Amino acid sequence: MTEVEFHTGVADPTLFACRLLRKAARQGVRVQVTAAPERLRELDRELWTFDERDFVPHVRQPGATAAVAQRTPIWLTAQAIEHDAPRVLVNLGAAAPARWQALDRLIEIVSADPDEAASGRERWRAYKARGLAIKHHAEPGAALG
Repeated sequence: MTEVEFHTGVADPTLFACRLLRKAARQGVRVQVTAAPERLRELDRELWTFDERDFVPHVRQPGATAAVAQRTPIWLTAQAIEHDAPRVLVNLGAAAPARWQALDRLIEIVSADPDEAASGRERWRAYKARGLAIKHHAEPGAALG
C-alpha cells in the first residue's frame, strides 16, 4: 500500500523540498516531483544553488532522454509519470496523482499560505476517502486534516 505523508505549514516549500531531495539522492532513492510550472522552475534553479557545496542531480520531464532520465535520481514534472518513473512522489501543490497505487510513497509539502493549505486539505480528504493512512508532520502552528 502507498505510504502518504503530509508536511504542513512549511514556511519555504521549495527549500524544504531541496533538502528532502538532497537526502533522497544521497540515499539512492529516485523521486519524481510534481508542481505547477512556475514552482518547478524555482525548484530547478534552487537545486543548483541552495547549497554551494552540493548539487542535486535532476532532470525536467518530459524532456530528458530515457537514458539520462534512468541515471538521474530526481525528476521534475508537472504531473505524475506512471511508466518507468520513480515510485516515490513529492507533491508541491499539484493535483493529487490519479494512479497513486503505482507509488510506494507519496509526500505532500504544503505551505502556510491559506490557498495552498486549502488545496492540501482537499488532497488529504481525497487520500482518506481512498482508504490511505496518512502520517502528518506539522510545522509549529500548522493544522490540516
